[in-house]
Amino acid sequence: PCHMANIVEYEVRGKVAIITLNRPEARNAVNGDVASGLEAAIDKLEADSNVWIGILAANTAGQERPVFCAGADLKAINSGQAAALNTKRGGFGGFVYRERKKPVIAAVDGLATAGGCELVLACDMLVATTRSAFGLAEATRNLIAGAGGLFRLPRAIGRAAAMEAILTGEPFSAQRAYELGMVNKLVEPNTVVDGALDLAHRVCKAAPLAVWASRKIVLASETESDQVLIEMTNKEFGAVLSSEDTKEGLTAFIEKRPPNWQGK
Repeated sequence: PCHMANIVEYEVRGKVAIITLNRPEARNAVNGDVASGLEAAIDKLEADSNVWIGILAANTAGQERPVFCAGADLKAINSGQAAALNTKRGGFGGFVYRERKKPVIAAVDGLATAGGCELVLACDMLVATTRSAFGLAEATRNLIAGAGGLFRLPRAIGRAAAMEAILTGEPFSAQRAYELGMVNKLVEPNTVVDGALDLAHRVCKAAPLAVWASRKIVLASETESDQVLIEMTNKEFGAVLSSEDTKEGLTAFIEKRPPNWQGK
């Protein structure tokens, strides 16, 4: 249950928080309520020491051609509410530029287009159904993708494929996204949250402090020089090494038992 009129739902299952966009009647488009709701959901995820990873899903129930997220709500923009689609900390949808330490898996069943695709690209991993598709359609309306898509899509699928998607505005299938390395796992329609939970549980078997530190450096590797990355790695390595969980991990290995991570 959630206090944000359920336009963004937040549910905890064990170590995993499931965040669900819930505006199916508007193709889960981002308006001010979605942006503030998504930002609040990430705040909860980050603040709860018992939750180690998040899943970003969308309600596509009853849609014949499901849409994970159609991007910015054009009605909101048309009525002068464009500024509300961004937050100071998160940018578009309260999410795309949000700094966070915990990984988020996108769980997509349907079309993620324009800003909806940019929400997906801001996640760390992606589970998608076989009927899903991704696209940045902005150029077909004389707009440009303004929420990170123009630099994140080439990192995700390579420059040539990204250039084609961006300059034509045509969506590409989940199968193609999988072949290009953007999708971690393809699953059947209507099973995407289970597929994402399976991946989340596999991540949760690893030590959370090490997961969060490793994620930070992987993301930094896309923009920082090797020298900066070496210094970052040394610093994070030292911090992880001196934690209680490292002693537990080494002891568990010696005692031939599964470790019991505490996240500290």
